[in-house]
Amino acid sequence: MVLLRSGALEDDLGIDGWEPIPLAARVRVLAVAALGPLVTGYAAVAAIFALVTSVASRAQFTTTGVLTTAMPGWLAVHQVPVRVEGHVLGVLPLLPTLAAVVLIARTAAGAAHRLELETPREAAQVVAAISGGHAIFGLALGLLCAGRPAAVDPLAAFYYPALLAAVAAIAGVARRGGLLAVLLDRVDGVALRGLRVGVLATVALLAAGALTLSLGLVASLPAVRELFARNASGPGSGLGLLLLCAGYVPNAVIAATSFVAGPGFALGEISLTPLTFRGGPVPGLPLLAALPERTAVWWPVLLVLPVGVGVLVGRRLRYAAEEPRDRLRAVAVATAVVALSLVVLAGSAGGPAGGGRFDPVDLRAASLSVALVAWVGITGAVVAWFGGPRPGPDGPAGLIDDEDEPFDDADDDEDDEFEDDADDAAETPDDAEEPAAGDEDLAAEID
Repeated sequence: MVLLRSGALEDDLGIDGWEPIPLAARVRVLAVAALGPLVTGYAAVAAIFALVTSVASRAQFTTTGVLTTAMPGWLAVHQVPVRVEGHVLGVLPLLPTLAAVVLIARTAAGAAHRLELETPREAAQVVAAISGGHAIFGLALGLLCAGRPAAVDPLAAFYYPALLAAVAAIAGVARRGGLLAVLLDRVDGVALRGLRVGVLATVALLAAGALTLSLGLVASLPAVRELFARNASGPGSGLGLLLLCAGYVPNAVIAATSFVAGPGFALGEISLTPLTFRGGPVPGLPLLAALPERTAVWWPVLLVLPVGVGVLVGRRLRYAAEEPRDRLRAVAVATAVVALSLVVLAGSAGGPAGGGRFDPVDLRAASLSVALVAWVGITGAVVAWFGGPRPGPDGPAGLIDDEDEPFDDADDDEDDEFEDDADDAAETPDDAEEPAAGDEDLAAEID
């Protein structure tokens, strides 16, 4: 029996204050939190496969076939590399992965609310339940896929979903379970300001990449229509191609961000940076129509975008502290957030592409982090150092120090004494004493 605040059950029980929640109820909430994302996610993957198969002109729809195909599909959603006929496919769409992360985070937050969690230790139970459920489920699917045309490594099927679910669950229980409060207590105000600005800078860089990708697609609309017409023979194929393009949109945004930052990306033999270009034939994916056919002289102008993000970081942190060194520390924290975030995203968006001329898809994560440190970190440090307030001198302005002030006081005392003597000497005759009456009679007798 565990004593918890019964805010979630208060309306049902009609009791205020602290009430015991049975262990069975606690286990039931944790079980629902662990199994909910698994059932929902697998059903969503199976529903998408069923929809595409049902509208495809040459496909045969069977329930068993759809459920069997959904097994490697669910693993691919959780970024588990899939081996298709002996060729490893590691560059997987990130959009369904983001949807799975949101689903897990909301489930974890709901469980934390029902259990009225207050401490990180209690929140760890929810994280362990969700992460453990994904690990066991992924391992089971990995073993079931053995020997099939689409197979996976059972060990990768075990730890990839577990790691993804753990990160999402921690994000879901961070506020309710006290994890965020612990973090805020351990981080000072300057570092916390740097963390927030780092998240803002990461979003700004991704927005710059999304803008570049959108401009490329708009300029290549005829090529997009041609690729759809060539590779989609019917409504089912068209729907599947559209969903595939939508799934890879986050990957394309991250690749465009790497291009804007300078390192660029490579699809096998194809390589693009703002300063270099090596072209070639591309896969028939309409999303890849945004790739240019030749270099352009204005591409180096795109490097202004990450520099602008660095200026934004510096301006947001120029008043983070009065001391310039503390402002540089805030810029360093923001730069670390940007570099680490883009390294993880670039590493997740690329990978093996099943062999052939387009293998691998390399977003140059290491070079991207170094470039962002230069563009964002150095630019932000210069703006924050010279754009913020500077502390004034501690001592008095002039040639006389504090220790000379007693001599000035002594001189002032001497001047006061001389002024008093001068006042006494300058007294008028009217203020002097008058002679007594006896003195006047004595003077008369002498005369």
